[in-house]
Amino acid sequence: MKTPSPQELEQLRKRYPTGTKIRLIAMTDPQAPPPGTVGKVQFVDDIGDIHVAWQNGSSLALIPGVDAFEVL
Repeated sequence: MKTPSPQELEQLRKRYPTGTKIRLIAMTDPQAPPPGTVGKVQFVDDIGDIHVAWQNGSSLALIPGVDAFEVL
């Protein structure tokens, strides 16, 4: 996976601002919250990962284009 350009980062941060509610569909990480878990975006980091505070207490980041999720 390539590092996003500054323009791509800006787009991700506009699309997923702090506080955006997200529902997890699928994540390939063994530490992933269960599908259907809801969380709120905390921030998008400099490599484009979306950091989420999940309702189950997890704080595992989403990787756009790898993990499946939807905005609520």
